Amino acid sequence: MQALQQELWALEGPQVLTHVGDLAWWLHRGAEEDWNRRLWLDGDRCVAWAWLWPPAALDYDVHPEHRGGSVEREVLEWFESEAGGTGLLTTFVLESDADRLAVLAERGYGASEPLSWYAYHVQELDRGPPDPVVPDGFTLRTVRTADDFHKRVALHRAVWAPSRLTEEGYRKVTSAWPYRADLDCVVEAPDGSFAAYVLCWFDEENGVGEFEPVGTHPDYRRRGLGAAVCRYGLRRLQEEGARSAIVYGGGRDEDQRSRALYESIGFRRHTRAIELRKERQ
Repeated sequence: MQALQQELWALEGPQVLTHVGDLAWWLHRGAEEDWNRRLWLDGDRCVAWAWLWPPAALDYDVHPEHRGGSVEREVLEWFESEAGGTGLLTTFVLESDADRLAVLAERGYGASEPLSWYAYHVQELDRGPPDPVVPDGFTLRTVRTADDFHKRVALHRAVWAPSRLTEEGYRKVTSAWPYRADLDCVVEAPDGSFAAYVLCWFDEENGVGEFEPVGTHPDYRRRGLGAAVCRYGLRRLQEEGARSAIVYGGGRDEDQRSRALYESIGFRRHTRAIELRKERQ
């Protein structure tokens, strides 16, 4: 799956729905026995993959050579036959992807109402980002120790409460390629706890890094820590050879602040992923 995404980034980046880091990050979502995934292979080469999230949500991608043809039809037929529940079938597509929009429209998928979407941002790293600044007593660094691991999970759970992330789930993430502890960036508070973080994923083959996820502890918001740790993450990616970085921002009203944060540190929105829905027959 990740090999296909790398190939797509080489061909179409950044107009690609999924980064290799997304596939690794998704490992925290539930137990492996609950996952429903399928690959379509041409010899040893993956030309399409699908990941069904219960009861009836789909993430997928298809190589350009097979889009709109039998392989993409098989992906969607597999999803529709495997999906559980009695509600809507849902998937996301880039609004700039006219070909996939047409394929899905032919199968009866249409935009959700109200529209659910994510903003896709990109930033070229040809110039160094401004030096990150944190208040006195706070420190920018990366994850290093077992104790850091526990604090890192606790921070995520506080940021996204109620959160499904567990230490077991995060161990799956940190054991997967391309996770690197030296790109798992945090702001350490004066008491030793973690106040903000950004997990950076680096696709070295394409020179593109991803922020996923990003967060600041509720007790430490509105102090500039989110911007500081993101700038630190950009600097770390650039030091490792990244030529560009991407990040997604939710489309809800309450996500406006995070979208504004990304744009304030140099990201520009280039497209959106929009949700499409289909009524069951």
